[in-house]
Amino acid sequence: MISVELRRKRWQQIEADAVVLFVPEEQVPILGQDTSTHVPALQTALETGDITGKAKSTVLLYTDKALRAPRALVVGLGAEAKLNAETVRRASAVAAKRAATAKLRHIAIPVPQHSVGSLSAEEFLQAAIEGAVLSQYRFGKYITAPRDNGLLERLTICAANTAEQQRFRSVVEYTRILCEGVFLTRDLANAPPNEIYPETLAERARETGNQAGFNVRILNKAQIERLGMGGLLGVNRGSTRPPVFIVMEYWGTRRTQPPIVLIGKGITFDTGGISLKPAANMSEMKADMHGAASVIGALSVVARLRLPLNVVGLVPATENMPGGSAMVPGDILRFLNGKTAEIENTDAEGRLILADALVYAERYKPQAVIDLATLTGACVVALGNVVSGLFGNHRELLERIKQAGERTYERVWELPLYEEYEELIRSDVADVKNSGGRNAGAITAALFLKHFVGDYPWAHLDIAGTAIAPKETDYMPKGGTGIGVRLLVELLRTWTPIPLE
Repeated sequence: MISVELRRKRWQQIEADAVVLFVPEEQVPILGQDTSTHVPALQTALETGDITGKAKSTVLLYTDKALRAPRALVVGLGAEAKLNAETVRRASAVAAKRAATAKLRHIAIPVPQHSVGSLSAEEFLQAAIEGAVLSQYRFGKYITAPRDNGLLERLTICAANTAEQQRFRSVVEYTRILCEGVFLTRDLANAPPNEIYPETLAERARETGNQAGFNVRILNKAQIERLGMGGLLGVNRGSTRPPVFIVMEYWGTRRTQPPIVLIGKGITFDTGGISLKPAANMSEMKADMHGAASVIGALSVVARLRLPLNVVGLVPATENMPGGSAMVPGDILRFLNGKTAEIENTDAEGRLILADALVYAERYKPQAVIDLATLTGACVVALGNVVSGLFGNHRELLERIKQAGERTYERVWELPLYEEYEELIRSDVADVKNSGGRNAGAITAALFLKHFVGDYPWAHLDIAGTAIAPKETDYMPKGGTGIGVRLLVELLRTWTPIPLE
């Protein structure tokens, strides 16, 4: 990740390749900064119409010798009346990409001098940092040919005096740690399946815990068998690699305070099992553990920020392979709570491992449980790659997730869990079957999970459409997006006890 620093230095004195200046469409003074003296080309560009302030428009200008930075990169914000954190993220991302395309390596952003539209100066700065940093991601560790990666190396936030430095220090530190958590998640999701498989995913979780400050326990196959996690064991049967169950515990307050439990689907590669997937695009299934990656990334941020609450992360991890001993349609599995499920489709495997994790979560007597999973293609059909599907049993929890999603632009859309859909997953030979067919597939998957939810507020996020991006956008890369980290951290940083319904 590019380095992010806050310096007590006026932007006119910073030695950077370019200073980024934001301008709304109304062409008001650029965030209150005095630019007329040091960027004489700016007024000319405004008068000639080169600078319009339209959203994501950019103009690169040269400064006079009084400035240490030889360039000013002016980026449009659009209409100030419509300005929000997302428009700032996108504008900042476009500016960072424009600078990188021009082979610049170091940009500077002055701290805002006042609120902008509905955003406070702190909110504006956080969004600007997020957009710039998150746009500068590339998974290139396996590219051996020497070449310019075309990315920025440094971002400096300029504070004119000590008061500004103190005011914005926490914003810069928070956003830097948040972006590092997203990058961790992206790296895990994008790593090839011969690098990340259950045992190495567990080791990465342990390393992250050691660095960030949370405890990690890894249950091996023998321990999983003794517990009776039949869902996790059933999915694992076709793989030569053993399963693991990763338990991550962050205790940020007294142990008597019940934790929030986050559960991430950890299928490190999904062939579909005996119900084999088509070959086209199967390589994307290396990211079928994105839910697990999101939980690990979120825990790393929560722990590094020392948030005053308790958070537990649970990751059931296995491959889903079509080996000779793999589960087959018609099998019946018994889960940690004794319930049984008939296997209708071995490619509906994520819900099987999550079921055991949802039961395991009960031992914490949690305040709430939230699971994240690239669970169903049906959710992609319903919602595309724009929003994640949201399901749950507690109105207050669902509303909080929606609000956090709007603030971070990791948006969610609630889908129903009406009892009429239960008929689709009713089994004649077991308590439930694991697939209800094509109709309402995302809903029946969530209803399957609901069979294993204990007496706690629960929310399920189907991130199948948002975790794996088909193309690059402003600050989201193609491939693993890191979705869920910013949403979860936003939810947890303002957490208050959930009232009983």
